[in-house]
Amino acid sequence: MQLTPSFALAAVAALANSVSAVGVVGAAEGFAKGVTGGGSATPVYPSTTAELVSYLGDDSPRVIVLQKTYDFTGTEGTVTTSGCAPWGTGSACQTAINLHDWCTNYQPNAPTTTVKYDAAGILGIQVKSNKSLIGVGSSGVIKGKGLRLVSGASNVIIQNIHITNLNPQYVWGGDAITLDGTDMVWIDHVKTSLIGRQHIVLGNSASNRVTISNSEIDGSTSWSATCDGHHYWGLYFTGSSDLVTLKGNYIHHTSGRSPKVAGNTLLHAVNNYFYASSGHAFEADSGAMILAEGNVFQNVPAPVETPVSGKLFASPDASTNAACSTYLGRACQVNAFGSSGALAGTDTSFFSYFSGKNIASATTGQVANANVVANAGIGKI
Repeated sequence: MQLTPSFALAAVAALANSVSAVGVVGAAEGFAKGVTGGGSATPVYPSTTAELVSYLGDDSPRVIVLQKTYDFTGTEGTVTTSGCAPWGTGSACQTAINLHDWCTNYQPNAPTTTVKYDAAGILGIQVKSNKSLIGVGSSGVIKGKGLRLVSGASNVIIQNIHITNLNPQYVWGGDAITLDGTDMVWIDHVKTSLIGRQHIVLGNSASNRVTISNSEIDGSTSWSATCDGHHYWGLYFTGSSDLVTLKGNYIHHTSGRSPKVAGNTLLHAVNNYFYASSGHAFEADSGAMILAEGNVFQNVPAPVETPVSGKLFASPDASTNAACSTYLGRACQVNAFGSSGALAGTDTSFFSYFSGKNIASATTGQVANANVVANAGIGKI
């Protein structure tokens, strides 16, 4: 059928209205409450990987909409070099790229090996301030490269996308999302899978106010540092004076660092579902300040690695949890456990840091468990 001019104009207008309706769903809870990202900027639809890189890295407020897979594998070539095998050469074990002389300095006795990796995965796409990166349905996928927010990037929303296939057989193969020297970042309904190093890493510089919500950290893999199909390098929060809300996330098939907390990070972990770990979930190093409430641990041998060097409040019972009221404005909610170890800690000495901050709501662990898996990750909004 041939369109008449008037019909064609009407079709264009309808498409424009549809495009303008695309935007972020909901609003951030917790420490990053108030983040606006690209705000009301006209949505853009990158057609190539180069265009996606350009939109994310320019200085304009942007609403960037992903409707397909952006495949970066092969775009920067491959590298063949030496590496090491700290956990053995079995087919289920990760080997390591000697990036930053890691093998040389930290694994000097490990067998050496040859590694061939995709160069695009090593360093993520730079994301500058005032950006909303959103996917449509379950079609917004970035393959072979992560995202990197650094050097003062602020007011960024990443919602409803999937980052996958970053050299998963190699430690140092790439991080899915990196924050280092940022503020006001909301990561929501994101899925990460088949990652070489960290799924989400908040580096040593201040990442300030961050909310990670309703996301799926999928540690299922054919190569791991524990050689058992469970990814070890999960969530790494070691920033300076960071305020991190971790709410409603599905964190599964990991074996450690889910999350690792250090620096002087204040972490509010609420209503997350930790499932099918072969090792530990929390790793609380010196400087960590962790309030864990309303979480569910199912088939997690060690909800926290011991000994605990940081500060941990594990919301053990209604009487103890009343201590939260002064600083959070409500009592904390108990965690729930099924075929799992214990999460113990009643340190309240850091609660004053919650005063005056935006605090996420919470339900009991039993209630949260019914909702997290159905809601977390891409294609769930």
